[in-house]
Amino acid sequence: MKITSTLIEAHIIRIINNEIEFLLLKRNKNEKYPNIWQMVTGTIDENEIAYKTALREIEEETSIKPTNLWIVPNINSFYSHEKNEICFVPVFVTLINNDVKIKVSNEHSEFCWLKKDEAKKLLAWPGQKNSVDIIFNYFSKVDQNLKFVEIKLSE
Repeated sequence: MKITSTLIEAHIIRIINNEIEFLLLKRNKNEKYPNIWQMVTGTIDENEIAYKTALREIEEETSIKPTNLWIVPNINSFYSHEKNEICFVPVFVTLINNDVKIKVSNEHSEFCWLKKDEAKKLLAWPGQKNSVDIIFNYFSKVDQNLKFVEIKLSE
């Protein structure tokens, strides 16, 4: 069995009145996994670096051009029976200003901003819910020992 890393997961958050909100996107009914709620996801192109995939996919799916990006210390994984492989999915997060406008791509039909527990109720997979908890704990400073690596983005 092959082990690969061909996908990314990228969370977009904002902080309003000291409350962290997560952006979730609803997949279009014509897409794979129709009508599920998720964060930005995407496929890593050949010879592309995973964090650059996250930046590209965020812009493609939401029209946001991130000015910051952190590596979330969590790797999601799943088994693909079609390819008989296990895929590891690196997780990223960007914090945006409250006034940034979201424009979803055709891959999604709508979006919403949700607090942690509301977001976790809509997400389908345990690994994604775990990422939300880790991101919340870091940005709310619940866990003072938790450290994220910030990727320095050049303008």
